[in-house]
Amino acid sequence: MTLQTQDIDLTACDREPIHIPGSIQPHGILLALRLSDRSLAYASANIAEAFGLTPTGVLGRPFAEVLPVLAQEFEEQLADPPPAGTTRTLRTIELATTKGQRAYEAAVSRSGDCAVLELEETPSEAAASLDALYPTLRRFVEQLQGASSVDALCGLAAQDIRRMTGFDRVLIYRFDEHWNGTVIAEDRNEVLPSYLDLRFPASDIPAQARELYRRNRLRIISDANYTPVPIQSRNPEPLDLSDSVLRSVSPVHLEYMRNMGTLASMSISILRDGRLWGLISCHSREPKRVSLQVRNACDFLTQIFSLQLEARENTTLAENRVRLGAVQTRLLAHMAAEDHFIAGLVNHPDDLMLLAGAKGAAVLTPDHCWLLGQTPNEEEARALFTWLSRHHQEDVFATDCLSQVYPGAKAYADRASGLLSISVSKAHSSYVLWFRPEVVQTVKWGGNPQKPVQEEAGTLRLHPRRSFEIWKETVRERSLPWDRSEIEAVKELRHAIVGIVLRRAEELASISEELRRSNKELEAFSYSVSHDLRAPFRHIVGYSELLKKQEWGDLSDKGKRYIDTIIDSAYTAGTLVDNLLRFSQMGRTALKPRRIDMHRLIDEVRQQLTAHAAGRRIEWVIGDLPEVTADPVLFRLVFENLLDNAVKYTRPREKARIEIGSIRNDGETVFFVRDNGVGFDMKYIDKLFGVFQRLHRMEDFEGTGIGLANVRRIVERHGGRAWAEGALDRGATFSIALPDETKTEGAA
Repeated sequence: MTLQTQDIDLTACDREPIHIPGSIQPHGILLALRLSDRSLAYASANIAEAFGLTPTGVLGRPFAEVLPVLAQEFEEQLADPPPAGTTRTLRTIELATTKGQRAYEAAVSRSGDCAVLELEETPSEAAASLDALYPTLRRFVEQLQGASSVDALCGLAAQDIRRMTGFDRVLIYRFDEHWNGTVIAEDRNEVLPSYLDLRFPASDIPAQARELYRRNRLRIISDANYTPVPIQSRNPEPLDLSDSVLRSVSPVHLEYMRNMGTLASMSISILRDGRLWGLISCHSREPKRVSLQVRNACDFLTQIFSLQLEARENTTLAENRVRLGAVQTRLLAHMAAEDHFIAGLVNHPDDLMLLAGAKGAAVLTPDHCWLLGQTPNEEEARALFTWLSRHHQEDVFATDCLSQVYPGAKAYADRASGLLSISVSKAHSSYVLWFRPEVVQTVKWGGNPQKPVQEEAGTLRLHPRRSFEIWKETVRERSLPWDRSEIEAVKELRHAIVGIVLRRAEELASISEELRRSNKELEAFSYSVSHDLRAPFRHIVGYSELLKKQEWGDLSDKGKRYIDTIIDSAYTAGTLVDNLLRFSQMGRTALKPRRIDMHRLIDEVRQQLTAHAAGRRIEWVIGDLPEVTADPVLFRLVFENLLDNAVKYTRPREKARIEIGSIRNDGETVFFVRDNGVGFDMKYIDKLFGVFQRLHRMEDFEGTGIGLANVRRIVERHGGRAWAEGALDRGATFSIALPDETKTEGAA
């Protein structure tokens, strides 16, 4: 039977309970006191060797009774241990043991409801006091001021940590966003090989180990071949040793150290804003003890280093922000000078790309695509736009390996392996994209990053790798990473663009409101004027008709012509006033929509018009006319106007042809009226639907110039649109479109 490596759970190391190993390293003693009654709850088995005590015989007894000297010496510290997550170093104490007087360095921490006291026997070769360590610490602080870069800072830290501890090799190890680590600085003798610039996979330090590094800043392993000392207790729950200085480590890690050729190690965590930034990792070929005083000094030095590192990185970030801020200011000026912000971006591609340190950029909306510099082609950019619209609508999206999240990007990795994008609008998807080309890299790993798998007792077991020889990997389809200052710069640009868009929207809303108010005032005015003019015009027509009837015989021929002209003009003016009144009422009357049988409506209007056009030859062609939901009174007026115009403007034809039909088009129904009349010139199309706009002389075709304005207004109030197409002496087609779910203004 063949065992398959893919059956192995590669996350097993991540779940190893390394915070509760149940044992400690043998160079110290652990005692845990229950705070409620000061009884001894846990004890390492080596108290028998050190103090001649049997753990099973002392567990559960008062600590002051078991070890009175220790209880008295640290009474205050044990009564008030530090909070979880911290360890307090205590003074060195001389204790009588079965092997005579021994010096122990003490530390206290807290684990649940217990105070944990740990005693480390002081190394025989290390009597380093603060006075002995002070010159190195002082020199390090003084040299920090002259370190001009992060690399220089790291070099100083590695050098002085090795000087204080005497390890064979000290590495500064920095994590990336995927928790792979790279050695960025090193100080060593010739005993161990150089690891400078090597990369180590995230699996070397699994997640729970990184959490312990973050919580407990310093850890030492004096001998990778040590035999763990078990912790004994009557409590079935294991003691949490997250803050312990003597905590035993994973057997896998000890095997890793031996494979590396190091039998002693010490690590110090480098934290930035409470997050693990990297490690100072110390190695020795032979077993090595480092006193608690020296370790504390190294921890202190590392904290100073972390602060200086943060200051250097913040200085670099600030400089980049200032530089990019100037670019952003220019872009804002460009946008402010244009009618639309997009023009300010696409007309200044150099500044747009400089803002993000990109080689190409694109601005995309649902209707347009602008490509600048080195970019995918338009079809590829539109496909990327669609993917972003569906999967990444967040304000800012950044990746230095686009093909990893969007496989289609493999086709243009040479132009766009890196993507930085901002979403300008979520309502109408719009993006500004920046692209970076592929940068082919050769990464030097400290050995093959894949853990070897071996069969043991019929099961597969992961082992730490055995070789740390340089293992090279060529990395493709990846760009230079986007810097924090660049991401912030495009985020600020997005805020500025959104601000411009909102300001323009507010201005348009204000203008629209002003227009709405003006229109209402004009409607009220036109209604009032047209209503008040109806009576005078009716009086003029009425009295002229009376004059013609009663005094016609006494009038001269010229007087008779005057009377006829007055009657015709007054009648025309009255019709104009009636139409104007009707037009003004269009915006004042609430719509009352219901289902309309369009065949019936058209037939009724057609019959009415045919009666008025007696003696003319008119061919009516009626196509499919589906039912619609609309105000029946107003919709009848629409087709009365359209059909009346068709009859009127085909008058010069010996045989008029008028066609009424409909078509379906993208979620709407389009009705059309087509004729073979005199038509019109398309260059005047903008005037066609205006009030009092006429494209033909009054002498040729009667009319007031309001009918088509009424048509458009009625259709738009029903949520639709109206338009026309025509040519001189070749007829015209008038169309109206209503959406499937007609949203009528003013409808309930």
